[in-house]
Amino acid sequence: MGELTADDPATGEREMDDAATGEREMDDAATGEREMDDAATAEHEVGDAAVAAVRAFNRFYTNMIGLLRGKYLGTPYSLTEARLLFELAQRNASEVSDLRRTVDIDPGYLSRLLSRFEADGLITRRRSAADARRQVIQLTGTGRSAVARLDARSAGQTRDMLAAVRDDDRRRLLDAMRVITDVLTESPQPRGYLLRTPQPGDMGWVVQRNAALYAAEFGWDASYEALVARIVADYVDRRDPDAEAAWIAELDGTPAGCVFCVRESATTARLRLLLVEPWARGLGIGSRLVEEVLRFARRVGYSDLTLWTNDVLADARRIYQRAGFILDNESRHRSFGTDLTGQNWSLRL
Repeated sequence: MGELTADDPATGEREMDDAATGEREMDDAATGEREMDDAATAEHEVGDAAVAAVRAFNRFYTNMIGLLRGKYLGTPYSLTEARLLFELAQRNASEVSDLRRTVDIDPGYLSRLLSRFEADGLITRRRSAADARRQVIQLTGTGRSAVARLDARSAGQTRDMLAAVRDDDRRRLLDAMRVITDVLTESPQPRGYLLRTPQPGDMGWVVQRNAALYAAEFGWDASYEALVARIVADYVDRRDPDAEAAWIAELDGTPAGCVFCVRESATTARLRLLLVEPWARGLGIGSRLVEEVLRFARRVGYSDLTLWTNDVLADARRIYQRAGFILDNESRHRSFGTDLTGQNWSLRL
C-alpha cells in the first residue's frame, strides 16, 4: 500500500474530522465559560426568602426603636432632622457639601431643613472664608442644647433596651450588629474598649468567668474556682485603696477582661487574675491591663512587681515577657485536678 497524499480521500476525511473536533472543542470551551458565568450569576442571585427576611427585620427594628411614631423620641424633630443635628454636633463647623455626603440627602431637602433650623435659632450660616461659593454651618448654643437632649433620650432608650437582655445575649446582639456593618460596608469597623473600676456584680463575674474559662480550656476543676473566690473575697474585705486596685475591661458594654494589683509587702505588689475573654482576644486588652497594673504600682511607690502563673497559660506568659517580667523559678505541682508547672515571674519597677 502506497503513502497517502494530500489529495487522498482518507486525508480529506481526517482533516474534516479534525475541523469538526476543533469546532466541538470551541463549543465545549464556550459552554464552559457560560457555565462559569451561570455559576457566578447564581452565586450572587438573591432569593425571595432572603429579601423577605431582610425586609421583615427592617420592619421589626424600625418599630422596635419607635421610628413609626412620628417625631423622633418625642421631640419636635423627625429622624432625618435629628440625624442632621447629630452630625452638626460632631464638629465645630460643617460645610453644606460635606453634610450632604455624610447624610446622603437630597440637596433641596437639606436646604429646607437648614432653613428651618436657622429660623428656630439652632444654627448659623455664613460663607466660607476660603471659598465664598461654599456655605459653613455651625450649631448655636440653643442647637447644642437640643442635640444634648436628643442624645440623652436616644442613649436612655438604647440603655433600657439592652438592660432587658442577658449579658451573653447582649454580646451576641452587638456582634450581629457589627457583622451587618462589616458585611454591608466591606470594611470592618475598629473595636474599642475601656478600662474601668469594678462595679457591683463584677466580682461575681470575675469568679464565674475564671472558673468556667479555665475549666473549658484546660480542664481545671472546682478547686480553682474556690481559689479565685478566696482571692476576690480577700480583695473586697481587706483592700487598701491607696495600694491596691482592680480593673475591668469592657467591650461593647460587656465585661471582657480583668486584672488585680494587690500588696505583697511594703515594697512589692502582686499581679493577679489576669483574664481576657476568648471572644475579645487579639485587641491588645491583656497587654493594656498589665500596663495599667505597672502604672498603678509605680505611682503608689512599689519597687517590684511579682506574679505566679502556670506554663500552660502561654498567651499570658507572652504578655508578661513583653512587659519586661523575668522568670525567677518554676516547679511542678498538682493543682486544680491536673499536673502543672508553676512559674514565678518578677519585674523591677
